[in-house]
Amino acid sequence: MDPSKQETNQKKASKTMAKKETEEFQFVVYNTMTQQKEVFKPKTPGKVRMYVCGVTAYDFSHLGHARAAVSFDVLYRYLKHLGYEVTYVRNFTDVDDKIIRRANETGEDPISLSDRYCKEYNIDMSDLQCLSPTHEPRVSGHMEQIKDMITQIINKDFGYVVDGDVFFAVDKFPNYGKLSGQKLENNRAGERVAVDSRKRNSSDFALWKAAKPGEPSWDSPWGPGRPGWHIECSAMSAHYLSFKFDIHGGGLDLIFPHHENEIAQSCAACEESDVSYWLHNGHVTNNNEKMSKSLGNFFTIRQITERYHPLALRYFLINAHYRSPLNYSVVQLEGASDAIFYIYQTLKDCQDALLQLQEEIPNDGKPARTTPGAKECISKLRNEFQVKMSDDLSTSLILTGAFLEALKLVNNLLTMLKKKQQKQQRLLVIQSLKEIEKEVTKVLDVLGLQPPCSYNEVLLQLKEKALTRAGLVEDDVIRLINERAEVRRNKDFLKSDQMRAHLQAKGIALMDVGTETIWRPCVPVQQESEVVPSEGQKVPPKPETA
Repeated sequence: MDPSKQETNQKKASKTMAKKETEEFQFVVYNTMTQQKEVFKPKTPGKVRMYVCGVTAYDFSHLGHARAAVSFDVLYRYLKHLGYEVTYVRNFTDVDDKIIRRANETGEDPISLSDRYCKEYNIDMSDLQCLSPTHEPRVSGHMEQIKDMITQIINKDFGYVVDGDVFFAVDKFPNYGKLSGQKLENNRAGERVAVDSRKRNSSDFALWKAAKPGEPSWDSPWGPGRPGWHIECSAMSAHYLSFKFDIHGGGLDLIFPHHENEIAQSCAACEESDVSYWLHNGHVTNNNEKMSKSLGNFFTIRQITERYHPLALRYFLINAHYRSPLNYSVVQLEGASDAIFYIYQTLKDCQDALLQLQEEIPNDGKPARTTPGAKECISKLRNEFQVKMSDDLSTSLILTGAFLEALKLVNNLLTMLKKKQQKQQRLLVIQSLKEIEKEVTKVLDVLGLQPPCSYNEVLLQLKEKALTRAGLVEDDVIRLINERAEVRRNKDFLKSDQMRAHLQAKGIALMDVGTETIWRPCVPVQQESEVVPSEGQKVPPKPETA
């Protein structure tokens, strides 16, 4: 088939699937603009255009950045799961005061410094299994679009020039504040809003900043300079998505002034500018205070993934509703690590069993027959996944309930296989395992929790991280297992229990299987009573030993 025709057919099928899915149920999102949940309906059937504000790249990214990225990655994956053709744009700010300050401290070129941290950010995103956006524009590569938009704003009398600077005249835009509910006087000096007596109104904000010695600059009709913070996103979103698109996302802290100013700029440049849904993820807090670089109370993604597997961090991030505050907690990270170990161990055991029994699985093209319990489990898992995800991406509720019941049933079916059964019953059990595994992995894929390597590899990685946190190497654990075996042979069971408890306190669980002792990571026992989740955050359930 002609590749172009094949692509056209695929797009048609995509639209049909999206239409079918949305006819069966309604995907609802919380729109910050209206402050209520609304049924999601894209402007163009079968297609979604989405812009999410990215990072200002001047340092390693922190947990707050990870939460925003993972939250919108889940949305991106879910929209694709529904069959939509999604154009996802997430920018990099590589021209900014903070970047210039850091470059002056290090003696680097600001653009080179920012480029380095853009690359580091993408490494973190890959580790967290965030899909690459369709476009990742950088400010430095879109100066012409930015200058064109500023020109449009000036020509329509919403902007004015003072000594090479260009400001947006906020009082010319009567709808200013409709997203945040903020009043004009609240747009005063802050982290990125400088006091300037040359402004007509103290709330006016910079569209273009005149060049200063030692700073990067670009030629413009108003003289050399660089763009203000807010205009960047307006220009880049319009360039890639037009002035009318479906979703604009970012953290809660961007609602005002950044997104408020974006709306003013975009509407000033084009009266028909319209974003259907404004979505915002909640803050990550540390001791109930917003985690941020400016407050110095943050942890970088890299610092956390040195001790915890990136998939454990991703589980932690989606184990609370994306709009709820998420309190940083070592206990929660330990619980997340324990939970995904159980998930992957169960799936590995299932996969290993099916591999050994593949000759017994019929390949006649007929629908697989399963046990009544498996049929009910699969139906419940599908329904719960659909209902919870369609309700404003309630990911934390998906990781409990039917999902855990499915894993428990897998372990029960694996136990049944070890017993003697009639051939027909055995076949039902095998096919049930295969169908449940298929359904569980679909859920993991949409949540971005399906590992990129084999289950065996990811389990080994999780064990390695647990050893790092415990300050041990595997030889230490093997030595203690052997010493404990000798103690048990001498029937000193009190000492045996003490040795087990010693390792449990470090997050290493010993399990006696027949005459053999094996180990797996666990939540350190002294931490189990310390779990205090934030609102909307689920305590990872303590799984059964896989």
